[in-house]
Amino acid sequence: MKKAIKRIVGRFYKTGLGLLLLLTVFWFSIGWFVSKGERPLANGKHPYVIVLGAGVKGETPSLILSNRIEAAARYGKQFPDTTFILSGGQGDGEAISEAEAMRRGMIQAGISEERLLLEDQSTSTTENLTFSKRLLPASENRVSIVTSDFHLYRARKEAAQMNLKTDAIPAATPLSGVLRYGMRERVAIVVKYFQ
Repeated sequence: MKKAIKRIVGRFYKTGLGLLLLLTVFWFSIGWFVSKGERPLANGKHPYVIVLGAGVKGETPSLILSNRIEAAARYGKQFPDTTFILSGGQGDGEAISEAEAMRRGMIQAGISEERLLLEDQSTSTTENLTFSKRLLPASENRVSIVTSDFHLYRARKEAAQMNLKTDAIPAATPLSGVLRYGMRERVAIVVKYFQ
């Protein structure tokens, strides 16, 4: 009986280590694609910047969205000739659209309202980009994208499929969300691009 239990425990132990090894390889290999999305960094050469939305609690931006607003505002101060397309609709539990939350945050950070265009109908990354593209002049296909660092690869890959040439303005991921959002994004990349 003791030998049987030891054998079962040994199998679980080996299986657990194998699973941990597989998850580690998955995390770092897909992580290479994720980090690739942050290059090249935006340098002011694109006249338009699309800021992708994230959750709003009532009228308060989530920490993820606050970090995106902060990254966009910092960039806007550095490159005052850029125009921002703030992209995000209104979801469950949101008293205002994500675009409106971003507009308020950008103005509070010192960015002039004249530089802000709102796209407030989208509910996904694909819609963010599709609807934002409609706000660009017909002759313009160059944009910088502001989103969370973990999200840039997928967002820019989708933009490329819409014939948009992009560079990156990464927003930091809160430490509390690195594992959760990082894993979710890695799964999304695999599902979308490695089928």
